[in-house]
Amino acid sequence: MEFVDKDNRRVTMQFKTNNDEPNGNHVLAIPIFRKQLLFTQHKQRDIEFPGGKVEQGESSQQAIERELFEETGAIADDINYIAQYQVHTNDGSKFAKDVYVIDVKEIQNKNDYLETKGPELFKRIDDISEAYQSYLIQDDAILKCLERVIELGYYSY
Repeated sequence: MEFVDKDNRRVTMQFKTNNDEPNGNHVLAIPIFRKQLLFTQHKQRDIEFPGGKVEQGESSQQAIERELFEETGAIADDINYIAQYQVHTNDGSKFAKDVYVIDVKEIQNKNDYLETKGPELFKRIDDISEAYQSYLIQDDAILKCLERVIELGYYSY
């Protein structure tokens, strides 16, 4: 699938399964904990799904487990690779983001969530006040991934 995002950048998306090899340089989690969506509150962007960059020497799956824990204190129980999208930026570069749906086993309380203020649970994105929604949870690629999570039966309202 291909579309143009709100910043007029070309986005290509492929749905994936655990049989596919994740090879993105960024990761995004759509975590589920006790029948709710788990978000993080970024210190500058506000409420969004956890994610970030794959660091040198780590796999995409290691990166998503690390990012999930760093930003929310969550421990993954089950991780499923569901999509990858590439954003072709206006300067000619591109980045690829591997997207995972994660069943969360537990959330540990932490003293430091690095660049975030920690975990936030909501049933739906619409339950988050627009004033606190990061631009990232309004992103078409991320919304399409959430739709895919629902289509695959991992989550329902």
